[in-house]
Amino acid sequence: MLYEQRCAHSLIKKHRTDNPFKIAEQKHIVILYEELGSTLGYFHTSRRIRFIHINNKLNESMQRFVCAHELGHSVLHPDVNTPFLKKNTFFSMDKIETEANAFAAKLLLQDDIIYNYQDTNMTIQELGSIYGVPEEVTHLKRISD
Repeated sequence: MLYEQRCAHSLIKKHRTDNPFKIAEQKHIVILYEELGSTLGYFHTSRRIRFIHINNKLNESMQRFVCAHELGHSVLHPDVNTPFLKKNTFFSMDKIETEANAFAAKLLLQDDIIYNYQDTNMTIQELGSIYGVPEEVTHLKRISD
């Protein structure tokens, strides 16, 4: 199992939920809904307080995915200042964003959900849309061994 998926599985087990908003609350991460223009959301820490910022113009399903994605950053990349990296370095953000997307896909689309639909003609993309995982991200979901 990929590291991102192990982390998501561990959080689900520890917090007894796959709801990213509830997990963030239990981890004392402040969630702020703001007008962010074309930005979907971001994670940052200030004075040891962790924040997830979510675009308030997004629909509920997309806000759930963004929260899961940013929760992934808080777990996988707690010390990474992504705005700084984007502006001041040549460091590729692709790897970090892919890891956060894989975390979110695992959190929102667990293996048992997929198993429940295994005898249907539904694709992983269709299941993803039901559970709030964008089609562009569903390919990152891996079934656990």
